[in-house]
Amino acid sequence: MENKSGTTGIDLICIIVNFGMGSKVLKTAKSLGIHGGTLTLAKGTANHRIWDYLGLSDIRKEVLYMVAGRETAYRALDRLDEEYKFHKPNHGIAFTTSVYETVGTSGCKSEPMNSERGEDEMMYQVITIIVDKGKAEDVITAAGKAGSKGGTIMNARGSGIHETSRVFAMDIEPEKEIVLILSEQDSTEAIVSAINKDIGIDSPGKGIIYIQDVNKTYGVYK
Repeated sequence: MENKSGTTGIDLICIIVNFGMGSKVLKTAKSLGIHGGTLTLAKGTANHRIWDYLGLSDIRKEVLYMVAGRETAYRALDRLDEEYKFHKPNHGIAFTTSVYETVGTSGCKSEPMNSERGEDEMMYQVITIIVDKGKAEDVITAAGKAGSKGGTIMNARGSGIHETSRVFAMDIEPEKEIVLILSEQDSTEAIVSAINKDIGIDSPGKGIIYIQDVNKTYGVYK
């Protein structure tokens, strides 16, 4: 087990790219010291007037998750940015969040953190919203009222204590949608409040929201 103390760090890397690019990015990342990753299909959505903010449109996307020591993650992301041009509009985005500990990743070691803080460090947060299938677009619309520039939607399955569904005496897990929204820190509270107001997230069985601080971003345009 690896854990992050006050002087070491492990990051979760999230990269969102157009469909078909995920495997290429993962292959390059592995050549740069990342030991593996997980790909999932998604759909990007953004206000048509401000596409370039996230480099997303309403087309198929792939989301790549990888875990690495922080310095390894940052070095790899700098090289990936050079290779895949995240800094250019519509080439994808990447961001990292902190991981406290990992299990089952012997190749991922905590690493000393550079004392210098990047200019984007802690300026952004990622809002994750899990709702019933068919509600993701409502989440995006509600978030847009509070200034969100768009998000990424992934399909999922799961159930909580307030959800039961049985077919032929078998428990069926309800279909879900996961929405990722990258937000400037100052806008997060307003976006979450708008989603809760329209969707009623704090009511039983309506979904959940959680927020994570973002350490570093690539491809994010104001």
